[in-house]
Amino acid sequence: MPTFTPSPQYQDQGPYKLGVLLVNSGTPDSLTTPGVRNFLRQLLRDRRTIEVSRAIWCWILYFIILPLRPVKVVPKYRRVWTEAGSPLRVISTRLRESLEAALTAQQGQPVAVELGMLYSSPSVATGLQALRARGAQRIVVLPLFPQYSGTTAGATYDQVGKALRNWRFLPELRYISDYNVDAGYIAAVAADIRAHRATTPQGQHLLMSFHGIPAAYVAKGDPYQRKCLATAAAIARQLELADDAWSVSFQSRVGTARWLAPYTDTVVQELAQRGIRQLDVVAPGFAIDCLETIDEMGVEAAEIFHKAGGEVLRYIPALNDRAPQVAVLAGLVAEHAR
Repeated sequence: MPTFTPSPQYQDQGPYKLGVLLVNSGTPDSLTTPGVRNFLRQLLRDRRTIEVSRAIWCWILYFIILPLRPVKVVPKYRRVWTEAGSPLRVISTRLRESLEAALTAQQGQPVAVELGMLYSSPSVATGLQALRARGAQRIVVLPLFPQYSGTTAGATYDQVGKALRNWRFLPELRYISDYNVDAGYIAAVAADIRAHRATTPQGQHLLMSFHGIPAAYVAKGDPYQRKCLATAAAIARQLELADDAWSVSFQSRVGTARWLAPYTDTVVQELAQRGIRQLDVVAPGFAIDCLETIDEMGVEAAEIFHKAGGEVLRYIPALNDRAPQVAVLAGLVAEHAR
């Protein structure tokens, strides 16, 4: 059998550079009806998002949802859009830059960090290609979804696998499936809540709202619900809250199917009717603020609360690109990159 004898000039590429792919769901590329329509098309076409029969779902998607829903959603995006663009993309980009600097300092050598969006640009495939171009051959994939669900972290696995299918030289991969009860993450969220309550009149109740998924997905084995409940319980313990001082709800349901309950809009209304006048709301399932937190909680839920008799609903922002979030993510990467 012929053997390979390297020339004196032959050198391997190692030691291989560490790279990190931050993954988030995505956001419209433009504040236009076509931009929103394209984002919804990619999101709702994914079998991880909607598990309905393709023949039925495609008809609903292309003849009902996509022609009608974007027109209704654009005004909501307009309320949260900034001069620099979508909050999700702007904050995610800043987080990428801060995490790269922190990891480079922590590792004592350059670390490449890139961003990939599941349903918008830059795509997961684009993020991986950027890491390869920067020499990263050991890659940690970090979905910015603290609680695992097949609809989010599962979709990340799918897209990473698809993107790498035709690579000749595959990188060493590490997936961080979730970090719902990671000590650093829980401590950071709890400290943020504590700091917020120290600078404003403390609410009489703390509501922890998570993005919902269809209840049928949990019945089929998706662990998302118990992951969310574990996160909420850990935060409540860290804050030393009495059992009646906090509650959990699920938001952002779509369509007529049963989603995880209790629903956030219903809980907000019931709390006001119960006599809660000052309500603090946090969304521990969102690493980055976006339409579902800034508008759905800060505007729509607040309106429901006021109409039901409440006085002030204070939404506590996500960790975003601030130092506690950077420290949490850097710690996760360091642990998984050993």
